[in-house]
Amino acid sequence: MSQPNRIVVAANFTAEPVGDSLRFWARELGYHESGGEPEVEFAPYNQIFQSLLDETSMFAANGKGDNVVLVRHDRLDSRAEFDAAVAGFSGNLTVIWCPVPGMPTPENPATLLLRHYPVADPFDPVAEKLGDVPYTPLFFAALGTAVARAIHARRTKPFKLAALDCDNTLWTGTCGEDGPEAVQIGPDRRYLQEFMRTQRDSGMLLAISSKNNEADVDETFAVHPDMPLRPEDFVTRRIDWISKSVGLASIAQELSLGLDSFIFVDDNPKEIAEMQSACPEVLALQVPADEIEIPAFLDHVWAFDRLRVTKEDRERHDSYKQQVERGKFLKQTATLEEFLSSLCLEVRIAPLTPERTARAAQLTQRTNQMNTTLIRLSEAEVRTRECLTVEVSDRFGSYGLAGEMFLSETGDALVVDNMLLSCRALGRGVEHRMLAHAGALALERGKTRVEVPVLDGPRNQPAREFLSTLPRPLTAEACAALEYKPASGAAQVMADEDSPSKPTSAPTRPPYAKIAREFATPEHVLSAVNAGIRAQTSNLATGEQARTPLEEQIAEIWAQTLKIATPGVDQDFFDLGGHSLLAVQLFSAVRQELQTELSFDLLYSGKLTVASMAAAVELAKVDPDEMNRMMAQLEDMTDEEIHALLGAG
Repeated sequence: MSQPNRIVVAANFTAEPVGDSLRFWARELGYHESGGEPEVEFAPYNQIFQSLLDETSMFAANGKGDNVVLVRHDRLDSRAEFDAAVAGFSGNLTVIWCPVPGMPTPENPATLLLRHYPVADPFDPVAEKLGDVPYTPLFFAALGTAVARAIHARRTKPFKLAALDCDNTLWTGTCGEDGPEAVQIGPDRRYLQEFMRTQRDSGMLLAISSKNNEADVDETFAVHPDMPLRPEDFVTRRIDWISKSVGLASIAQELSLGLDSFIFVDDNPKEIAEMQSACPEVLALQVPADEIEIPAFLDHVWAFDRLRVTKEDRERHDSYKQQVERGKFLKQTATLEEFLSSLCLEVRIAPLTPERTARAAQLTQRTNQMNTTLIRLSEAEVRTRECLTVEVSDRFGSYGLAGEMFLSETGDALVVDNMLLSCRALGRGVEHRMLAHAGALALERGKTRVEVPVLDGPRNQPAREFLSTLPRPLTAEACAALEYKPASGAAQVMADEDSPSKPTSAPTRPPYAKIAREFATPEHVLSAVNAGIRAQTSNLATGEQARTPLEEQIAEIWAQTLKIATPGVDQDFFDLGGHSLLAVQLFSAVRQELQTELSFDLLYSGKLTVASMAAAVELAKVDPDEMNRMMAQLEDMTDEEIHALLGAG
């Protein structure tokens, strides 16, 4: 049975060395149960297409887990066939294109994560020749990290808002003391602003959280028109002298967002500590004191990763700006009926088009309140179902694709398998228009009933309450005649697909700041991976230690390859945990570090030890011509002379 923490990898090369870093990250991120070893498995060698297409493959059996394809494009017979197989796979899938010597690497969002972990020379031609292991251990550490980041981005709900400090965060200096003209925007602060602008364009909202005089901040933006971030890029701001935690709480209330979806970025450790104490659900990140470290730090905060950006994501800033205007308008109206009448709401319901598939899948993942059966679907699964999309707009602008219905038929009924509506459109009669459309469609198809199953969930009470108001039995005619009649009372403006959560303590999440500081390079990752394995195998290395400088060198290569303490010179390679793939890496390392190419036959010609490998290296370094001369001399000698020469006479 598939487990949610199971990772299955398929590749068109020998990819098992990536398993060590994947297991390291699975432990670091908590992707294993009850403290046990995370499950990382590998599909049979070079069976990418079988893994994607075969209904009995390891991928197919891993519906709840994560499936990974590592692919070299030079080994694909048809890129079009590969793309079609990927598009048709219905489970969780991460595809990373691996480098090929002398050729550009294809790009996709997961592959781009590899850029954060550059390896100067990722290729290992010796290991590739011996066992089709084309990359170095350092690159496999980078590759495993990119895979882990991609899986994390898929598994984790994206943060929705970044609240940014101004002085010594957005710029260097204090605008209220140094003066707006005196603050500096050097290359590293510029990188921070450009990074945040990219986040804004990808769907993250930006806010200012600054203890300052508002006029000084405004003037700073005015006298530095070349800053990448402009005042209009922030959906809201809190520039005052009150506690920043109080300010963020008011932003959460204004935008109807949960504080657990907020990232707070500040340079001051006291502000970070205060935020962590008062609002533990907020992810508080301290900007490095040395601004030259800012770019690398931001690049390695996994909380900012987004693998899929939809049209609605790109329009989210404008959508929330409109929500702020709706909120102001709401305060000017006396009743809900007056508010809705003045909104001039328009609802367009139509069959799903291919270009909206990503958003349709995203809506099933993010919508919780108005979600009748809580079904979460991938893009591939969405494509297999009949789906109607719901676009909403009003006098302030478009809500985008805000709702959808998944339909099927059974007997005399049209079944609404799942009905979803974003909170920003909830409570305005859109849900009534959706079911009225379903009723009319049922009549068109000759059905007499409409069925709307509902599943109880922790946060979908609005869906259950709405369905409880429908007439019973729900005939197609009654459904088609549904109309919304606003109740008396004030209106509420909701702003997001997810209802604001109210955690009582810090949510369990990865140590983002630690990862950004300590695991920012492949070297850091590989060192941590090896240290973890050495800790588990510390009792394996025993026996007589190296007796010559060459044996010392080889023993150290063994220790690095096997990830153990320095082994005894007479310990067997396989007894120390060695296997054929590690042997490939061992022989490659010997060639690179000792400039000696050993025959792979040595592995199976007897007991492989540090001592026997040192002897083989010594023998391989003997000049062939000199060896031939020595052999010729031996052939001319009698047995007694040979024994005397060897000291045996």
